[in-house]
Amino acid sequence: MRTKYSIRLLVEKALDIKKLTPEIENEINSELTQMGYISDVDYEALELLMAEMDAGRIQLVSSLGLLS
Repeated sequence: MRTKYSIRLLVEKALDIKKLTPEIENEINSELTQMGYISDVDYEALELLMAEMDAGRIQLVSSLGLLS
């Protein structure tokens, strides 16, 4: 992915589908590991994602489930 705010883009994807899939979570973790730091924009995006999950508007799911 490797854009300037790649984590923010991944968070936007989760917000759009209202789900945090293992794939999105793994991509976020991979970006954090590769970058070694987090920008203010990405940090704010992750805070929003956590707030939305706490409020029950975003579900943590085991997979996207497109095949079922």
